[in-house]
Amino acid sequence: MAVMSSRDRVLGLTVVLLWGFNFIAIRLGLNHFPPFFFAALRFAVMAVPVMLFVRFPRVRIRWFLLYAIGFGTLQFAFLFLAMELGMPTGLASLVLQTSAPFTVLLGVLFLRERMTPLQVLGIVAAVGGMTLIAVDRATHSGLGAGALLPIGLTVLGGLAWAFGNIGGRLAQPDDALRMTLWLSVVPPIPLYLLSLAVEGPSAGIASLTSLGTHSGVPALCGLTYVVLLGTIAGAGIWTSLMARHPASRVAPLSLLVPIVGISASWALLGETPTVVELVGAVIVIGGCAAGVLATPRSRPHIPPATGSDDAGSAGGRDRVLLAR
Repeated sequence: MAVMSSRDRVLGLTVVLLWGFNFIAIRLGLNHFPPFFFAALRFAVMAVPVMLFVRFPRVRIRWFLLYAIGFGTLQFAFLFLAMELGMPTGLASLVLQTSAPFTVLLGVLFLRERMTPLQVLGIVAAVGGMTLIAVDRATHSGLGAGALLPIGLTVLGGLAWAFGNIGGRLAQPDDALRMTLWLSVVPPIPLYLLSLAVEGPSAGIASLTSLGTHSGVPALCGLTYVVLLGTIAGAGIWTSLMARHPASRVAPLSLLVPIVGISASWALLGETPTVVELVGAVIVIGGCAAGVLATPRSRPHIPPATGSDDAGSAGGRDRVLLAR
């Protein structure tokens, strides 16, 4: 499909809204839960019912694991830690969208997708806009280079998301929603082990036993939003779009998320971006528009999956695909 249908564009914009407000929900959760424990908890509450009631999809296992580790485990470990270390909510919603240029570039490397000059210009503009924001943040925060750590962690979260996008596309699930639900089964254990190592066992327990406090109730509401709307609805729709369209066509839509994230953070959290940050955001959104409106020169051929990946036929198909 060379051009996204009106229905798929509406679905993409729906994800933009869900994920824009998702950053507000994350901030509410991080006001109470330790970051790694919160990341583990958001997936753990989904994992048990999924394993009991949802059939595992027909999917290529190695690419499903790339999807789950990139999109689920690493993205949120980096993002939640960055926000805990002082990354503003609205700015996080913008910088995380480095996933879009990363996804396009990975699509060129692994999926044989070809970028048009307009798409290249859009990526350069988006990266330039984010660089402008990073420099402004370091200059006016009073922390110098130390202010770049939360931004760097958020960029790493965007890179992890990009690898997850590629994994979700190569996985070729027979049901994108079921694959998204089963995503929740992979991250809880490594994230909880990370929480035990960094935050200690008492931090998570204390946050659970104090849910009745003034910060606990909003955090519980934030957790509910992140699970039901941010993950199940948002990621389910997103994965379905990635399965039907080239990565270079879908990924730039995520750059619209900061419009919602920055606006919601200003209205609900009182975060006021600087003029330079706003200019950088406009440049980033301009790069997004270039990526969405440009017509890709070609799309890769990915053979349909016929069963779960193993050392036999499916593994061979994957090697052929990546060798092209």
